[in-house]
This record gives sequence, structure tokens and C-alpha cells, in this order.
Amino acid sequence: MALTDREKSLISGMLYHPDNDGLPDDRAVARKLSHEISNCFDKQEKTELIKRLFGKADDTTALNGNFFCDYGYNITVGKNFYMNANGVILDCGKVTIGDYVMIGPNVTLCTAGHPLDAKTRYTYEEFAKPITIGDKVWIGANVLVLPGVTIGDGAVVGGGSVVTKDVPADTVVVGNPARVVKENIND
Repeated sequence: MALTDREKSLISGMLYHPDNDGLPDDRAVARKLSHEISNCFDKQEKTELIKRLFGKADDTTALNGNFFCDYGYNITVGKNFYMNANGVILDCGKVTIGDYVMIGPNVTLCTAGHPLDAKTRYTYEEFAKPITIGDKVWIGANVLVLPGVTIGDGAVVGGGSVVTKDVPADTVVVGNPARVVKENIND
């Protein structure tokens, strides 16, 4: 049995077409819910909207200001997750976020990618690789996390960084590309 494009989007690195298998309708639902969340000022109502959008969230999940995602249902967050204004999670693939994670303003978590060669790229197919963020992680303002990255427990990603590869637990990474500048910060 052949996989649908929706199923392929969840398999690391497999090309799929984002305009098939109901994916445009799913993105439209997520856009609407993201808009409602971004413009909601009632805490309880906002929490309920987030729970409808995300694959997993709870009463401690907080999104501040404008928020955007592709699908929402591919995002799972642990206890006390906070994302500041202008947060973007392009969740074509799974995004798994642990407990007590703080994310600064203007941060993008991007699971989606495109082939490098022009011939394949202009078939408009894409791939997705999961992003995993451990417990007690702090991601500073204006950070970009690329497809396939895992950020270990207790890590800090400095503002303005571009995270292209895995971040070890209990480290500080900064720069473009982000690199370790401090280790064992939680000993």
C-alpha cells in the first residue's frame, strides 16, 4: 500500500506534495485557529483554542501575541510551555517540546525543507524532519531552528542563533551556525 502525502510528511526526509491529501484544508484550519489564538484576550478561551490546535497541550501552555503554525496537530508540548510574540512553528513534521520550555519572541521552529537541486525543488515537493526540544530549555529571541534538530535538556540557545545541528544537554549555543560556547551549565 502506498503512503499518502500526509503520511510521508511524518516520515523523516521523505518527499511529499503539500497540496495533496487534504493538507491544504488542514493548514486552513490551523491558520484560523492561530488567528483566533493571536487575537484572544481571555485566558481560559485562549487555552481551549490552543488545546484544539496542538496535538498535546494543557492549561499551563502559553502563547503570547501573534502565533503561526502549519498544522498544529503535529505539535506536542509539556507542562509550562511559553512562547513569546511572533512565534512560528512550521510543523510539517513532528515538533516535540518538553516541560518548562521558554521561547523568546520572533523564533521559528522549521521542520520543513526542500530539495537542493532545482529540478526536484520545482516539483514543489518538500520533506519534513522532526524537531525535539528537551525539558527546561530556553531559546532566546530571533532564533531559527532547522529541520531534524534535537535540543537537549537544560540547554540555552542564545538570541539570533541559527541552529543547524543537535544541541547537547546543559550547554549554551550561540551564532550562525550555532556552536557550543559553554558546557555543564546546570552542574
